[in-house]
Amino acid sequence: MSLISMIGPFAIDTYLPAFPAIEAEFDASRSLLSQTLGAYLAAFAVATLFWGPITDRFGRKKVIISGISLFIISSIGCALAKDYSHFLSFRMIQGAAASGGLVAGRAMVRDVFDSQQARQVMSYVMLFFAIAPAVAPIIGAGLHDAFGWHSIFYFLAAFGFVTLLLILAITKETLALEHRQSIHPRHVTKVYCNVLLHRRFLMIVTAGSASFCGMFLFIAGSPTIFFDFLQLTTGDFWKQFVLMVIGLMAGSLFSARFAYRKTATRMVSIAVTIIAVTTLINLMIAYFFTPSLLGFVLPLLCYAFGIGMAIPSLTILALDCFPNNRGTAAAVQSFVQMMANAIVASIVLPLVTQSYLAFAVAQLCFISLAVVLWLKVPKTA
Repeated sequence: MSLISMIGPFAIDTYLPAFPAIEAEFDASRSLLSQTLGAYLAAFAVATLFWGPITDRFGRKKVIISGISLFIISSIGCALAKDYSHFLSFRMIQGAAASGGLVAGRAMVRDVFDSQQARQVMSYVMLFFAIAPAVAPIIGAGLHDAFGWHSIFYFLAAFGFVTLLLILAITKETLALEHRQSIHPRHVTKVYCNVLLHRRFLMIVTAGSASFCGMFLFIAGSPTIFFDFLQLTTGDFWKQFVLMVIGLMAGSLFSARFAYRKTATRMVSIAVTIIAVTTLINLMIAYFFTPSLLGFVLPLLCYAFGIGMAIPSLTILALDCFPNNRGTAAAVQSFVQMMANAIVASIVLPLVTQSYLAFAVAQLCFISLAVVLWLKVPKTA
């Protein structure tokens, strides 16, 4: 599950340092190339809705194997793409493929562990998820400088292949035959209607997505921030991502350490408070000071700490709303998160590239939505 969780961030972050080179080869603008990130995320989001019922019917392992196999093929397709349209198409396939493992993996964790143990396990999974954004741009920059941007996607294919071998050799199916669900369209529609009408579930998922968007905005916008605002180079990308990952890892360790001492709702409340305060500090820095590397990465470090604390608990709280349909619940959870990220990359990001203050204001909007929703979540479970 930890390696599977790294596939998504790797596919998002490894090619960010190569944006100028890809733009030059395909004669594409920064805004146009950013659409390949949005397309990846949108395809990821939509595909989760198909993977969810499939994993509840046929099991977790088969979905993971199918998704990773398709990811490998599409990554090679990205490397071999001769023009922008082909590159965009393979990025969409790549996103759809990557979502299968995430949906099935989350459901697999909850199949095996009880609620408190699952929170602890998800916190450790978050550690590996956090490592990926730190090392991905460094790997991407190194591969780009040494072999060109095409090598980045060959690396993604190789990483997927290694993960696939480990899945085949080690992982066992966790969904018992008696717990498998029908994939008849009527049944699937009924389950999705129940999920989409579940107030507590939707508020938890949307609050988590909005809070993560406040950080993802700065991930997707890192080429603009580094190249345009801070006048830095490809080799400086690690300065953002390493500190961000330190925050995510520290928050995840905190969540794991206190999983048996604090309830999930209490953990999320503390995390949301940290994120909100950090956002206000970031807004003041953006308003009163000229953009600087230190003023950019330090608030992001603290924000990431809060995200690392919140996501494991939010994930389990959402899955526990539907104990008999965890695959479908995980699918909707992933859909909302990735669709929100796609909106950030495709719609919000082009609107804020004029200034760092605009980034900070957009972040404030996201966390404000998260705070309002979390305060309204029924704390009965």
